[in-house]
Amino acid sequence: MVTLVEAVNAELPAFAPEYLTDPAKAVYRIYRDTRFSNDKTPYKTHIAANLHKQGADKHAAAGYYFSVGADEIEIAAGVYMPGPEELLRLRRHISANFGEFSKLEADRAVNKLLGTLKGDSLSRPPRGFSLEDPAMEWIKWKQWYYFHTALDLEIALTPKLLPEIVKRLKAAAPMVAFFNRGLEQGSHSRDFLH
Repeated sequence: MVTLVEAVNAELPAFAPEYLTDPAKAVYRIYRDTRFSNDKTPYKTHIAANLHKQGADKHAAAGYYFSVGADEIEIAAGVYMPGPEELLRLRRHISANFGEFSKLEADRAVNKLLGTLKGDSLSRPPRGFSLEDPAMEWIKWKQWYYFHTALDLEIALTPKLLPEIVKRLKAAAPMVAFFNRGLEQGSHSRDFLH
């Protein structure tokens, strides 16, 4: 996995140079967190890496993820667990830039490679947003990410894996950049949140 992260890093300058990540910091540990689980199996059956935006806290920026496991290959990109302040920034950004967001979300080439955006949603509109907002269905979301698992597992240990990962990360880059613009707006001002 360290070698794979290094190979992905070599491709990132072309579309996401701010995501070059030290493999030692990108690769997840192999141990499962068994504290609250009935399954006390100590090891994961996959190995994963998360590419963080340089200079940003772990959950304060959209990012990229990939894993190789015994059952599947996963590739993901977007915003997974934003904090309350980040969530508000993202919702406001989607509302204010709904035309751009809609165009990115509907991109057929991206959807063919990664599927549609996924994420959990509120059942009711969040406080402070108009019910009439055309972006309301997306504003209710609590996370926005692509999650692709349809690659043939047989390529996992072949040279074919790297270009498949890179192709999908590159396809997600415009949406990742969109989310990061929203997260950066007002990040230095508490007034933005009031």
